[in-house]
Amino acid sequence: MSQDRYDFSVKADYSYVSSPGVDEKLIDDISRLKNDPQWIVDIRKRALNEFLELPMPRWGPDLGGLNLNDLVYYIRPVNKRAETWDELPATIRETFERLGVPESERKFLAGVGAQFESEMVYHNIKKELDSQGVIFASMDEAVKEYPNIVREYFGKVVPIGDNKFSALTYAVWGGGSFVYVPKGVKLEKPLYAYFRMNSSNEGTFDRTLIVADEDSYINYIENCTAPRYSQASLHSGVVEVIVKRGAKVRYTSIQNWSKNVYNLVTERARIYDGGRMEWVGGNVGSAVTMAYPASYLVGRGASTDILSLSMASGKQEIDSGGKAYHVAPETYSTIQSKGVSMNGGRSTYRGQVYVSRGAKNSKSFVKCDSLIADSSSSSYTYPYEIVKENDSTVVHEATAGKINEEMLFYIQSRGLKESEARALIIAGYLEDFERQIPADFAVELNRLIEMELTESVG
Repeated sequence: MSQDRYDFSVKADYSYVSSPGVDEKLIDDISRLKNDPQWIVDIRKRALNEFLELPMPRWGPDLGGLNLNDLVYYIRPVNKRAETWDELPATIRETFERLGVPESERKFLAGVGAQFESEMVYHNIKKELDSQGVIFASMDEAVKEYPNIVREYFGKVVPIGDNKFSALTYAVWGGGSFVYVPKGVKLEKPLYAYFRMNSSNEGTFDRTLIVADEDSYINYIENCTAPRYSQASLHSGVVEVIVKRGAKVRYTSIQNWSKNVYNLVTERARIYDGGRMEWVGGNVGSAVTMAYPASYLVGRGASTDILSLSMASGKQEIDSGGKAYHVAPETYSTIQSKGVSMNGGRSTYRGQVYVSRGAKNSKSFVKCDSLIADSSSSSYTYPYEIVKENDSTVVHEATAGKINEEMLFYIQSRGLKESEARALIIAGYLEDFERQIPADFAVELNRLIEMELTESVG
């Protein structure tokens, strides 16, 4: 298996490429090209002001290699979204075919969205789901075609000024998905979105909003890739999820951005009575990742599982984890994290559990494990637990360790090279994590892990 499947670029014709930097003129250009409704224009301009005023994060990984003034913030690959796969420009269609997107669509998906640069270029949903009232559309279309639903929830889970990069995303966003699942509808097959960055020195800013009505179910999967360049690029996304009474949402993300990309995302869900939110994340690529999916358990009996894997190799810094806020009684959360640091990489778990007064009989379990593959790598853990309700239970477990030299020697005595033995130990360490994730996700993640281990310790 070769990284070449992901590490390629195409010579695409673009209908619009902005000048480097972000200002009000850029906001006006984006709004004009997208024909934004006025309420979106107002949000963009307010968000720009917030972004300019907010400071850069003073904690976490070093972002000094990211020059925000040098980035190209908006690249428009096509003037019109394709209605069928064959309508896509040949170079874009070729890109996604090499990544296996059409094949996945035919095999096991209920719907597919494909984003190239700053725009969703293709969206499709099975007719039987469309007839049940399921909406799966690009965010750009949704704000115009479903304004009443979108406006009710847009920006209500992640405030515009939550942080500098969420504000930036609200200002210049393009693409992303809008999903609405009606009351009682359960999607047996997942919806899938693929985000592809093709150029160098660019920023992509997608906005995803998922609304699962009462007693519904959805499994949403996203995959992100980019070719390797020497110049830094930025991906800053905002994800908002609404899980209504008795509904269940699984949000799965496979992050394989190239190692020149800063991946800085804000992902948050609000879960009501008896609802359940599952976050599953695999962070394998990027130069720097900051990703902490958060669940606000605001209804009695609401629950969440946050499961994350990070693999940091070379100069990578993967700073990830999860957050659970217990606001209502009888709420439950589990946060499990596995980190691997190798070949000089740095992996960090950063998470928070908050139990408010009145959230009686709430329970939370946190488990974070780290494996350090060699003496040049490092791992860190920053757990925060704030408990204001006596009638609650919060448990935290953590382990960190290096590869056992005796185990390494034993495996090598069976005829394997040291690099092969190290790869085998790391694969074994990750096995219990892989057993807990959906099969359709595990196939892609295993492929990426195999490539990473081959490159790093092979």
